[in-house]
Amino acid sequence: MKGFSDPALAGAARRLSAAIQELAARLATQGKTVRIMEVCGTHTMAIARSGLRHLLPANLLLTSGPGCPVCVTGPGYIDAALEMADRGACIVTFGDLIRVPGSKIHLAEARARGGDIRVCYSPMEALRLAQEAPDRPVVFLAIGFETTAAPIIGMLDLALQAGVKNLFLLTAFKCVPPALTALIADPEIRIDAFLCPGHVSAIIGADAYRFVAETQRIPCVVAGFEPLDILLAIEGILTQRVSGEARVDNQYQRVVRPEGNHKIKQLMARYLIPADVDWRGIGVIPSSGLALRPEFRPYDAEAHFDLEVQPGRIHPDCQCGEVLKGKITPPECRLFRRGCHPDHPIGPCMVSSEGTCAAWFHYDPIGIPENRHG
Repeated sequence: MKGFSDPALAGAARRLSAAIQELAARLATQGKTVRIMEVCGTHTMAIARSGLRHLLPANLLLTSGPGCPVCVTGPGYIDAALEMADRGACIVTFGDLIRVPGSKIHLAEARARGGDIRVCYSPMEALRLAQEAPDRPVVFLAIGFETTAAPIIGMLDLALQAGVKNLFLLTAFKCVPPALTALIADPEIRIDAFLCPGHVSAIIGADAYRFVAETQRIPCVVAGFEPLDILLAIEGILTQRVSGEARVDNQYQRVVRPEGNHKIKQLMARYLIPADVDWRGIGVIPSSGLALRPEFRPYDAEAHFDLEVQPGRIHPDCQCGEVLKGKITPPECRLFRRGCHPDHPIGPCMVSSEGTCAAWFHYDPIGIPENRHG
């Protein structure tokens, strides 16, 4: 059983798989198919890497949603970063973003042409660079969900305490709960349950999803990232479906509390306010992003460079937007393995380490040829 080399873990996986098969069979007798959407790129990769999708019964479908912050960010964001580099800024970014296509080129190409673009493992590297070269603007590409926003804002807080004036954020923060609302509202998308992200939930808390269960009657389970975590979450979802319940189950209690991390949420609220932002494939979702408060405008890269992030140009054949909404699987995209692959990514879902297309390319090379969306 792929991903379960430890005999004890393999035994637990078999027991959970048997329970899932039994619950799914009970639903099948009622003619019910259950479509579970995960909204976390780490879950997407874990599911693909461990082969979980192929352990499940035919009436249980796992589909990937907009769980990768890099993937849901438009090419115009890359274009803005490239323009700042052209104006002499030092651009600092996480590695996931370095080869995401802009309207024309990606950051790695600009770096090869002489642009000062640095890949970092921690936002603190941007602060260090700014302190070492106080006369030069340093722009950190502040992209991510609530999980990533927290350390980036922590870095900005330290920069302010140290009196650093040449460090700027190009923000593209996005929040998960408003995206769930937008997905539910789309009549073309059918979601029977959400596998909720563990990392994000550690910040915002499991209670952040109660509105989904209580108002939309959609079960939600917060899960960890080991294969057994995910199998346990699937069993929990099916148990709710069989009993006709809809609630939020926190099965990641070793990390996630109902209320989240109050201290971090307080810090983020000190610097950030909700903003209407654009999600690739979905469009503008009200209050689904986080922007710097007006009093911190001097640290806003768009304000400093007097530019505004535009939508940019997406490759006309790229279907990342449809993949991110769970409307198609990667093999159904006309570019998947036919021009778009990790060595030549046309869309962000192929280049990001949390991208759905990358997950399918690396861990599910055959794919599921038939459309199983039901």
